[in-house]
Amino acid sequence: MPTDKIRILVPDKLAEEGLQFLKSQPDVELASKPGMKEDELAQVIGQFDGLIVRSGIKVPAKCLVSPGRLKAIARAGVGVDNIDVDAATAKGVLVMNSAEASTISTAEHAFTLMMALCRQVGPAYLTMHAGGWDRNKFMGRQLHGQTLGVVGFGRIGRTVAERAMAFGMTVVAFDPIINAPALMEGKVRMFRDFKEMLPHADILTFHVPLTDDTKGMLGAETFKLCRKGVLVVNAARGGVVDEEALLAALDSGQCGGAAIDVYASEPPAPESALRKHPKLLTTPHLGASTHEAQKAVSIAAAEQLLEYLRGQGIRGAVNAAGLKVDLSPLQDRFVDLATRMAQLVSPMITRGIATVTFELSGKELVPAAGTIERIGLVNLLKNFLDEPLNIVNVMHVAQQRGIKVQRILNDDPSGPMAAGPQLAIEVVGPPGAVDDHTLQGDETRRIVGRVYQDLRPRIVEINRYFMDMVPAGPMVLIQNEDRPGRIGLVGTEFGQAGVNIADMAISRRTSASGAPTALMVLKVDNDPPAALIERMKTQPGILKVAVVRLPEEKK
Repeated sequence: MPTDKIRILVPDKLAEEGLQFLKSQPDVELASKPGMKEDELAQVIGQFDGLIVRSGIKVPAKCLVSPGRLKAIARAGVGVDNIDVDAATAKGVLVMNSAEASTISTAEHAFTLMMALCRQVGPAYLTMHAGGWDRNKFMGRQLHGQTLGVVGFGRIGRTVAERAMAFGMTVVAFDPIINAPALMEGKVRMFRDFKEMLPHADILTFHVPLTDDTKGMLGAETFKLCRKGVLVVNAARGGVVDEEALLAALDSGQCGGAAIDVYASEPPAPESALRKHPKLLTTPHLGASTHEAQKAVSIAAAEQLLEYLRGQGIRGAVNAAGLKVDLSPLQDRFVDLATRMAQLVSPMITRGIATVTFELSGKELVPAAGTIERIGLVNLLKNFLDEPLNIVNVMHVAQQRGIKVQRILNDDPSGPMAAGPQLAIEVVGPPGAVDDHTLQGDETRRIVGRVYQDLRPRIVEINRYFMDMVPAGPMVLIQNEDRPGRIGLVGTEFGQAGVNIADMAISRRTSASGAPTALMVLKVDNDPPAALIERMKTQPGILKVAVVRLPEEKK
């Protein structure tokens, strides 16, 4: 049934607080259908703007074949293993999680596992439960004085480290993207090489996502680098610790014990050795299983989803890192400028695209660089493709077509760029894509724009032709030989066709072949007839004619 409200589907169990939050929003229509099957989800998913799931339902590629009006999927929790992120990205559907909301609960569980492992709480409990009493069998280790190796030093890793230091532990950490010798006031020594950190740790705790780089990172070979009898805690993702290698290390004594909350296959088979090994303490993926965490992740997922669908911001994005929609006035105008620049330069691209480079100069533009880049790329490519493009899937689409996208940031511009914030888009064609009868005359197309204090968009350069033009409405670009009579010819032809020229920018330079050329950028009051454009292309001295219909200027 058609509605102008934001339609949200929850096909999974969600904490009541999250559902009540959604019901309280006047612009939201909620459909809560826990226990929905995949086939049923595939049939109805396109009727909704947003989807909120936990881990009880999968969203495979078959559910995203026809996404319809679906714009975003929010995971109430951390892992998105149950969502085909690649398929969602290809269809332009944003995937987000609410990882921050469960940080405390997840970190506390990892720390609980570590404490229980060190004091052999699990097997001691089982002995007591069976009527036994064997104190000597369960000699443990104290945490104080031990060295904890934290693998992954994000929110959860740092939270675990804080608690470990409160217990008198020494903490070292591995994180490949942190380029600092120490963190947390110099108390945590940092390593960028996982193997280099291993010999320093008595206990290892993992807090990394499951990726190609982290899968099996603690395996047969890396176990050899660890201290004899190392203890292992994994409350992150199953598969980060190679389970076969773990069992072998437990049997050999290289690993003194392990506490595991996550598994490569969940749940593990009833006969799995992971369930029965005497040196293994296991829990059934309880990291975020607290009342507080479930309430927090449910509300956070709902809030994040609505923020994105309302155009207010992006938090927790999994497949669109760097996007920002809560823009300052200047950032918003540069997003608008990127749209206009890309649409203006797009007709000049006649020989394919190998590389697109976005150059942003100005401190305020840096936080919005991802959004400006994606918006520009969408408008650059949309005329060449027959598939829907948006800011979520455009990078994926470009990559699939072998287009390299680069970003150059300068947050402290000097020299010519010191005049103010500036955006440049440069498109390079494939090798050999040289044609002197293009708007530039070689395989590179470049357009530069600025926004000044009046917040009006300006084009200041097109392919080394310099000018000052507000890009808006119907525009005509004419490259011509730089000789007398060309401006008069254009004025006469347009006048006879009943097309009024509202503004004209003219720039001159020497073409790649050494001949003097000029570029006229015309703003016209109405769309020029096709017959006029075709006639202009045949006029002597006219090298190229392109028509672009840009949005009217924002007020």
